[in-house]
Amino acid sequence: MIDTHSINIGRLQERIEKLSQIGKIGDTGVCRLALSKEDRQAVEVVKGWMEEAGMKTRIDDFGNLIGRLEGKNADKPVLMMGSHIDSQPYGGRFDGVIGVLGAIEAVQTMKERQIVPDQAVEVVAFCDEEGCRFNKGIFGVRGIWGGLDPGELDRTDKDGITRRQALIDFGCDPDKFIESEYKKGSVSAFLELHIEQGPVLDKLQEPVGIVTGISGPLWLTVEMTGFAGHAGSVPMGMRQDALLGSAKVIVALNEIATQEPGSPTVATVGNIQVFPNSRNIIPEKVTFTVDLRDIELARRDRYEKELRLSIQRIADEHGLTVSISEDTNTEPRYCANWIKDTIREAAGNMGYKPTELMSGPFHDSLVMSNYCDYGMIFVRCKDGISHNPLEYSTNEDIAIGTELLYQTAIRITRQKSS
Repeated sequence: MIDTHSINIGRLQERIEKLSQIGKIGDTGVCRLALSKEDRQAVEVVKGWMEEAGMKTRIDDFGNLIGRLEGKNADKPVLMMGSHIDSQPYGGRFDGVIGVLGAIEAVQTMKERQIVPDQAVEVVAFCDEEGCRFNKGIFGVRGIWGGLDPGELDRTDKDGITRRQALIDFGCDPDKFIESEYKKGSVSAFLELHIEQGPVLDKLQEPVGIVTGISGPLWLTVEMTGFAGHAGSVPMGMRQDALLGSAKVIVALNEIATQEPGSPTVATVGNIQVFPNSRNIIPEKVTFTVDLRDIELARRDRYEKELRLSIQRIADEHGLTVSISEDTNTEPRYCANWIKDTIREAAGNMGYKPTELMSGPFHDSLVMSNYCDYGMIFVRCKDGISHNPLEYSTNEDIAIGTELLYQTAIRITRQKSS
C-alpha cells in the first residue's frame, strides 16, 4: 500500500479544482494564456496559497510568481520546486499546475509538521512555459538566468500586442529585468512534478515514474514559395505549387523520424499557413513549422541534415524557393543521478519502485538543468492525452506524486544543500 498520509490530499484537490475554473472552456478545458487577465487572476490565487503555506511571495519582472520558505542556513543555495500555470489555448487542467500546487503542498506540509529545511526552499510558477501566445516558450525560467534572445520583447501575439506591452500590463517592468535575475550557484537543485503527457505509465498501469532526461527540441519554420495561378487553367505539369511541395516535405519528415523502429525520435508539423488561401488559386506560399525531438543529439542532428536535404530536393523538383529559420535548438538534458537516487529511496519507503522514462516534451527543468542539478517526477495521465481538455490524472495518482515530491524534498534539504 502506497503511503500518502503526509500531505493534505483534500486541500490539494480543492486547489486544483479552483484553479481549473480560471479560464475554463467547456466542461474540462482551460485557456489561460501567459500574461493574460486569466493568467493574472490565477497568479493572484496561487500567490494566496503560497502565503497560506507560510511563504513570502513576490512577482518578478519576468512575470514569475515566487514563494520562499526560509531555512536554517540563509547562505546556502536554495532548493527550487515548481512548474507553470499558463496553458495552451485548448488545454487541460493538470499540465504544469500539479507541479506548482504539489510543490506548495509539499512546503505547507513541512511547515505544518514543523520541519525547518537546512536551506531555503522556493516554489516558482514560471511565466509562459507554453510559448503559444508569442511563439517562444520557457520565457520566465530563461529570464531569471539572463537567457533571453534579442528581440523577444518585440514578439507579438495574434492581436499585435508585444510581449513587452503584455509584461507592462501584467505589472512588470522589462527595464528592470536584471534585478530579477538569479546569480549562478544560487540554486542547488530543481524538482519538477508533472503529468507525463504520454502513454507509457498508463500502459504500464503505474501511477508515477522517475524521469531520466528531457529530449532536446529543434524548432524550424519553413517557407516554400512558388507561383499563384488559376486552379482551372494551369496544367498540372506546369505548376509551381507551394502546398504540394510542402506536403511532400511533411511526408519526408515522417519517414526520416521513423527510420529507426523503437527509437524515441518524434517529429511534428503543427502549424501551416497557405497564401493566398483561396479555393481556386494555386498556393503561392506556404509557411509551416517543424518540431523535431530526440534524447540522442547525434541522431537528431543527422535527421536534421536529412530533412534539410529533402526540403531542397523537393523545392528544386517543383520550381520553388525555400527559406528555413531556426526558432529553438536545445540539447537533450539528463537528470542528476543523485536526485534520481533520492527519488528512488523516497519511493521505496512508500512501498513503490517507479518506472524510469525519458520526457519527450520540454519543461522548465530543461532550462534549469543548465544552472543546477535537476530531477523530475511524472504522474500518469489517462491515455497519455495532454494539451487537450480531455487531459486527466486521478486525484490518487496526483497525491502519490505529491507525496513523493515532498519526501524527496525533505531528503534533499537534509543531505545536499551546498
